[in-house]
Amino acid sequence: MSTTSGLDELVRHVPAHWKNQRIGIVCHQASVDARLRHIIDLLISKGLRVTAIFGPEHGLYGNAQDQIEVPSETRRNIPIYSLYAETRYPPKEWLDNVDILVCDLQDVGSRYYTFVWTMALAMQACEKYGKKFVVLDRPNPINGETLEGPVLDPQFSSFVGLYPVPVRHGMTIGELALWINEGLGVGANLEVIPMKGWKRSMYFDQTGLPWVLPSPNMPTLDTAVVYPGACLIEGTNLSEGRGVTRPFEILGAPYIDENKLADRMNAQKLPGVTFRACRFEPTFHKFQATSCGGIQQHVTDRQRFKSFLTGLVVIETIRAICPIGFAWRPPPYEYETEKLPFDILCGTDRVRQAIESSSPVKKLETSWAAGLREFSRQRKPFLLYN
Repeated sequence: MSTTSGLDELVRHVPAHWKNQRIGIVCHQASVDARLRHIIDLLISKGLRVTAIFGPEHGLYGNAQDQIEVPSETRRNIPIYSLYAETRYPPKEWLDNVDILVCDLQDVGSRYYTFVWTMALAMQACEKYGKKFVVLDRPNPINGETLEGPVLDPQFSSFVGLYPVPVRHGMTIGELALWINEGLGVGANLEVIPMKGWKRSMYFDQTGLPWVLPSPNMPTLDTAVVYPGACLIEGTNLSEGRGVTRPFEILGAPYIDENKLADRMNAQKLPGVTFRACRFEPTFHKFQATSCGGIQQHVTDRQRFKSFLTGLVVIETIRAICPIGFAWRPPPYEYETEKLPFDILCGTDRVRQAIESSSPVKKLETSWAAGLREFSRQRKPFLLYN
């Protein structure tokens, strides 16, 4: 049985009273139904009055690169407000012409991905200004069972992690909305329109839904599988593969001997992954037009693959073999101007301190196990699917 998204379910059964309401939409280019029709066109075709559109990071069209602010604009005489700029919490005047704010964003299952935090801030604003907030649920593309990484320490809250969830949280965006709203006490007038036919064990390629890249450097499901660990590279001076055709799978820097790195990584015998030595030349971003040595991660068994741990071991290994070249990236990063980017990505400074003290990162897994058990307990009342 194929999965139907929350958008498909809404369009199939549009509530009659919505025709008398002013509808705002938080969406992006992946906000499509099973036939690849976009939510804006679909809701208008259903006779709904769409009065405002809100775009997350990368913009409505997904054309802006990472950490590039997106200006507000107009489409079909409808204002498009950017929620990725200095203003990320919708102000009252943006919601004055909205009765119901509908959120339809495709997440990728990693805490760093900013769309769920755009959703959270929009929900907070709806609670404050008395607007109904509706989340159209979509699959967690890397399954709804696996948890990995430390639960965020609130001291390291940022736009790559507002609330205490682990790096790989195993929830859908609708489930996260319920947990944030009820479990953390936001108290908005929230409705989640669930999917049908989705199982927690599913990866996106098992749903039957079309993959539309939710951001410019998330071209495939393979990217999403490696992203929980490979995104940590953003907190260093290494290239995370932006500017090549396999971002986050390909990693490296000009100062790396690719064969030495691949040999060291394969010797670690990490589960579900093999490393291939490669050279690459980014067309943009870090080391633009510069030849880099590095590795490509080839996931051989996604069920056994530990993405976050793998990312840590990559960083640990490169720091050990390239002590002169390697460096942590300094702030600012994702609107955080003081804390190190690597620390806010990890949600703690303990991981970096362990790497700097040459403590094997494989031993860190036991340190976040208790937090994962507690998070699993907390999230359970808000899970919508088996």
